[in-house]
Order: sequence, then structure tokens, then C-alpha cells
Amino acid sequence: MAAAFITLLATPAVRAFAIRANAMAQVRDRDVHDKPTPRWGGLAMFFGIAVGVLLASRLPLMSSVFADNSTAIGVLGASAILVVLGLVDDRWPLDAPIKLTIQVIAAAVMAVSGITISWLPLGSTFVLDPTTSVLITILLVLITVNAVNFVDGLDGLAAGVVGIAALAFFLYAYTLSVTEGFIRATLPTLMSALIVGAVIGFLPHNFYPAKIFMGDTGSMLLGLILAAVSITLVGQLDPAVIGSASVLPAFLPVLIPIFVIAIPLADLLLAILRRTRAGRSPFTPDKKHLHHLLLERGHSQGGAALLMYGIAALFAFPAVAIAFFPIWIPLMAFLIGAVVLVVVLERRPRSKKFVPVQDLI
Repeated sequence: MAAAFITLLATPAVRAFAIRANAMAQVRDRDVHDKPTPRWGGLAMFFGIAVGVLLASRLPLMSSVFADNSTAIGVLGASAILVVLGLVDDRWPLDAPIKLTIQVIAAAVMAVSGITISWLPLGSTFVLDPTTSVLITILLVLITVNAVNFVDGLDGLAAGVVGIAALAFFLYAYTLSVTEGFIRATLPTLMSALIVGAVIGFLPHNFYPAKIFMGDTGSMLLGLILAAVSITLVGQLDPAVIGSASVLPAFLPVLIPIFVIAIPLADLLLAILRRTRAGRSPFTPDKKHLHHLLLERGHSQGGAALLMYGIAALFAFPAVAIAFFPIWIPLMAFLIGAVVLVVVLERRPRSKKFVPVQDLI
């Protein structure tokens, strides 16, 4: 709750600061907003998350998280690097190679602090050597950071989708740490809860019509912490530790993060495929993301964002539920949710500019 409260209170001040500094998102052809809007909303979320970490460090129940301060400091240090990068980029747009280089540095800082993928389920548990572990960790961080950045195209969209993913991770981590007593799940429980709190505090200012955008400052911050949650929870979790096939089948450590952040990942992959097929750089902006497709079908900005929330939840929560319930329960929930979403989609009037999915990729 502290992260939500601080973010909620800090956002108006950050908005005024962004306006004074002229950190504004101007209206461009590919944008869907119709007037200049201040950025830097991610700075308010960073304040909320940082205060949440500080308060949690004082709680006896969180002592195990801060027994080794390097991991928590590593996440905050890497986050601060990307927040500074985002503040600069939101005011004076930087070239993609510069941004990518600094993202690699931030990911390396987090990896050096001990947040790394230590094993892969390749037939059996395959332990990675330190160099490979760091390289794979950096790659996963880059993918997640840029996936969240790519999906940030509608008012409240990225914040809501990331919040849903973080909530799913929180439920998974909390169950492992409290019910199963798995101590390594305590840090991702805290970090995912802080993401949810920051998003709750930010969305009243960011949902349509948005008074402020999170900008790259926020999308990179949320992507980095979401990657940290995934890596600390899943990448360092040997399924043999839990043992029960009904709790965590061997394939779930890899599948869970993929399904939890399925929407940002799908948008990223489709954009890369679409742009490379057209002979353009994968980082070249366009107006053919998944949320643009929903707008083309006649949905409003708010309605399209809510539908994206529903699709994100449809993949995230059943994927987590598979770890703790008989598979038919989450499968049934997925099918029911899919039917509901299809009905909602088909009931909306399609605009004359509707573009089939295959034409977008």
C-alpha cells in the first residue's frame, strides 16, 4: 500500500515538473493521443517502489530479503540507471544503440548483484556456468524491458498489463514462500507486490484520458523489475526442491514467465517480424501494434486497454494456477475466459479501416 500511496501523491508533482521541463509527448501520426501530454510518470512509480523497499527493510518478516543486501541494492541500482536513461530519452530522444547499451549496463549491474538465471530444465536440471548465466540474464532483461516498452501505446495499457503480470507473479511467489516455505520466493513476492502497488497508484492519473504518460522512464523501470521478479523466482528455482508434481512440473519454470508476460512478448515478436519483413529496423516505430488492431476494430482507447487487460489475465492467471491445481481447472478457466473475450470482440462494430491480423505481420 505504501508504494501505491506514494506513487499516487507523487504523480501530480512529477507531472508539473515534466511540464516545466518540457518533457512532453507531442502528437505524431502514429500516436493515438490528441494533445501534448507530459511524460516522466515512471519517476513517480520509482519513488513509490523505492519507499516501499525502504519500509520493507524495516519489517521483521522481510528480514530474509535483506539478509543479503546485494540483490535488493542491485535491483534498485539497475532501476535508477534506467530511470535516468528514461528521463533523458523522454526529454531529448536518444538513438536506439545508445539506449540498448545503457540497458545492457543496467542488466549487468543486476546480474553482478546475484540476480541471474542459474539453471535451465534441459531434459534434467542443467546448471549454467557464471558467464553463460550472466549473458542469458542480460538477454532476458533486454527482452522484457523492450517488450513492455513496445506495448506502451494506449493510456493505461502498459501499466495495467504489467500490473496484471506482477499480480500473477505475486500469487505464485506468495504461495511458494508462505505455503511451501521456499525462502527464495520472498524477494520476488516483495518486488511483484511493489509493482502492483505502484501501478495502482499511477493508473488513476494514466488511464484514459491520461493526464500523464509513464514514458520510457516507466516502461523500462517496470520491465526491469518484472524481469528481476521472473529471474529470482523462476530462474533460480530448481523444481527438485519442491518435488511434488502437482505443485511444479519440470516444464513450468520456463513456461510461467512466458505466459505471464505473453501480451508484451507477443507484441514485441510481431513487431520485430513485421518490421524486418518490410526491410526496416525492429526499433522503427509504426502504428500496427496489437492495441492498434483493437482500435481498428472500432474499440475506444479505454475499451481497447480493458480488453488487453483481459487477454493478459487470460494467459497469466491460468498459467500460474497450473502450478497448484489439477490442470483441468486452469484449462477450464482459460477456455471460459477465451469464449467471453471472443464474444466481446465480436460484438464490437468493426470500423471500415479494419486490418486482418495476417496483414499486420
